[in-house]
Amino acid sequence: MPKFLLDTEQRAFADSLGALLKTADTPSVVRDWSRGEPTSGRALWRRIAEAGVCALAVPEAYGGLGRRPVELAVAFVELGRYAVPGPLVETVTAAALLSDAATESRPEGRPPQPHALLPALLDGTSLATLAPENSLALDGDTADIRLTLTPDGLRLSPGHGPVRPSLDPARRRTPLSPGGELLATRPNAALARLTTAAQALGVGEALLDRTVAYVRERTQFGVPIGSFQALKHRLADAGLALEFARPLLFGAALTMSDADIAAAKVNACEAAYTTARTALQCHGAIGYTAEYDLSLWLAKARALRTAWGDPDTCRAELLVARESGATT
Repeated sequence: MPKFLLDTEQRAFADSLGALLKTADTPSVVRDWSRGEPTSGRALWRRIAEAGVCALAVPEAYGGLGRRPVELAVAFVELGRYAVPGPLVETVTAAALLSDAATESRPEGRPPQPHALLPALLDGTSLATLAPENSLALDGDTADIRLTLTPDGLRLSPGHGPVRPSLDPARRRTPLSPGGELLATRPNAALARLTTAAQALGVGEALLDRTVAYVRERTQFGVPIGSFQALKHRLADAGLALEFARPLLFGAALTMSDADIAAAKVNACEAAYTTARTALQCHGAIGYTAEYDLSLWLAKARALRTAWGDPDTCRAELLVARESGATT
């Protein structure tokens, strides 16, 4: 049975991206973003793009590094681990869809709009958002490029509506304006679900690390609360859930089959959500406070659980795939 272990280059990439994010004071960036002040978040995204993250979704013919879903999963685990805000999943997925759209045949005289939008995404100058028709898009007020998935294909939305409330204040959702130029007729947004799963796994791992550190230091009745058997069991269950989700994630990145990605999404997001509940139980009331950094990861774990396919949707797709014999 394959173990889906990262190779030396992939581990080095994860370490370098983690080192970049560790010095970025991401909690402050998240709080700025939540207030509608995206300057620090956009600056951080430019640094992330310069590290090649967006280029991993784009073929070399269009200025990217080639399609590398495994490396993208590696990157998004780190982005989740540091709770980086913004439409990162949507920007990377938009870059992939636009490069696909650029290869579609176009009527004579029609401008190559998809190709023209790619350079600014690759160098981090622009952010993109993406959403199915009649649903809310992430950070439509901040994104420079707004794309809608409609029954007839991928459209360039002409605008956005007001920001709506979200479980995660840093996930500022807006409706996108209907209409706009049709860019592609056969878009496949599977990459959004895969990178959301990776982001959730990183969030879960960060929550577990922070909680383990906390229960070792917090004392009650003269002993660390981490010595209490009930907390040990909860933390062990959370750790096991995350460990089981990891090979599913990287297995899905290798196959890029819809069924495998749905399985990875369910398991990574449920593992992160379980870990969030455990973290909150271990921290107590302090975990609820907005001033305490843990709350930033707790909110993200809840929101990612339903982003790009809630658990029921993904499980239903898995059931259909199993009945049709499409699972690997």
